[in-house]
Amino acid sequence: MVASRGNSYYERENFKKIIAELVEEQEKGFVYMYLIKDLMENILGRVNLVSIMRGCFNKAELGYRVGKAYNGKGYATKAVNLVLEKALIIHKLHRIEAGTSPENIGSQIVLIKNGFQFCGRSSQYIYQDGRWQDSINFEKILE
Repeated sequence: MVASRGNSYYERENFKKIIAELVEEQEKGFVYMYLIKDLMENILGRVNLVSIMRGCFNKAELGYRVGKAYNGKGYATKAVNLVLEKALIIHKLHRIEAGTSPENIGSQIVLIKNGFQFCGRSSQYIYQDGRWQDSINFEKILE
């Protein structure tokens, strides 16, 4: 569930600026971003830990996407699993939250295969494609 970024997002100079900002945010520990690559180093998708809150929460939101040609082949499931290991061991996070659109059954399966538990539904959570859409919410406690 990602809102449209608009055409300017993909303009070369703007995108260079966005990448520089993302690298800075990652260096400061505000986000952790990972690319999903195959053995030939082709980029298949990404997994991100965002909205990181430290202190008494010590949690992050999980986001991921895989190119359409790679859907249903286990790439997202494996990549999420690897990032969850890093979230616990390297980033010392305690809780990971994730949301999907109700229609995105594939994404829900990825979360369930990685031990996430359904924890609720948020009504009219995000305005996308000209209408308010719900979110199916999941959580995982890292141990």
